[in-house]
Amino acid sequence: MNDSRTARPRADPSEVAARVKATIRPKIRALSAYPVAKATGMIKLDAMENPYGLSGEARAEIAAAVANVRINRYPDGSGDDVKAALRQSLALPDDVALVLGNGSDELLQLLTAAVAKPGAVVLAPDPSFVLYRTIAELANLRYVGVPLRDDLTLDLDGMLAAIARDRPALVWLAYPNNPTGTLFPAADVERILAAAPGIVAVDEAYYAFADASFLPRVLEFPNLVVVRTVSKIGMAGVRLGYAAAHPAWIAEIDKVRPPYNVNSLTQAVVPVLLKHGDLLGEQAAAIRRERARVAAALAALRRVTVFPSHANFVLARVPDADRWFATLREAGILVKNVNGWHPLLANCLRITIGTPAENNALLDALARYA
Repeated sequence: MNDSRTARPRADPSEVAARVKATIRPKIRALSAYPVAKATGMIKLDAMENPYGLSGEARAEIAAAVANVRINRYPDGSGDDVKAALRQSLALPDDVALVLGNGSDELLQLLTAAVAKPGAVVLAPDPSFVLYRTIAELANLRYVGVPLRDDLTLDLDGMLAAIARDRPALVWLAYPNNPTGTLFPAADVERILAAAPGIVAVDEAYYAFADASFLPRVLEFPNLVVVRTVSKIGMAGVRLGYAAAHPAWIAEIDKVRPPYNVNSLTQAVVPVLLKHGDLLGEQAAAIRRERARVAAALAALRRVTVFPSHANFVLARVPDADRWFATLREAGILVKNVNGWHPLLANCLRITIGTPAENNALLDALARYA
């Protein structure tokens, strides 16, 4: 009888390393995996999640919906029920086309893959969402980052000059921007849409906290694609993103989408949660109120600069980000240390807005340290 615990010969680690080096692209080997910090037992203020739970009614409806899912079958390949629920929730006209993704991260990959021909350029303000650059590099595309101004606002002249010079196939505009929280002026976005020869993807992950959106205008421009996620409004665990655009754009993006990319459980849960739009809206409003309170309290601390935010987080420049991050971690509070990501983010912490109690714990810990 074979014993599965019997020791078996192992490949020589040096040979494995040599084969990895010979096989994997140097650019891939030079990258680092996207870091996701372990947060068990901690106050989690590092990932821009909605800190509020669901009502008992919503949980019961979700349980009933999930109980009826036939998990032995593949999901609906196009996610028609989810699209219908999104249309109703967002009041989208029928001539706006939608494509779904496994989170908005997958939509970033799909858009990049769709334009990935030799010599193509992806362009975005810098700093912005790190995956814009990473996914472009994975696709062997040239990435051009246009630095923000020192106050973290958009350098429109720099963007327009780069567009004229590099003729990008894809421009990313996070609206509001991550990790800065900046909401670029709508007029500047319009100028970029007019100048760009290819797609301008407006990433509205934080739309619920911004009171600004290009989604109602998606048919107004010939090259606009609006990308969103339901993660920030309270559904991070279901992993659903969607892109809206003219049908001609969505038809091409859909060709590079893997079949069955949105699982059956997600497709069952999201329409239920979208019916509770009033609850999600109330939670977003509570986060906006807490954002103002937290920003004011942080700004009152000695030698702390808080940048204006239209998202569900604030960016603060502190005297020593590494020490402040470590101090908060010792106090059981996890924030995002973005010091070292970009010169404009020197000594900056990105702090997600939590519940009032979580925010009080953060401010109390910082008040003792500062």
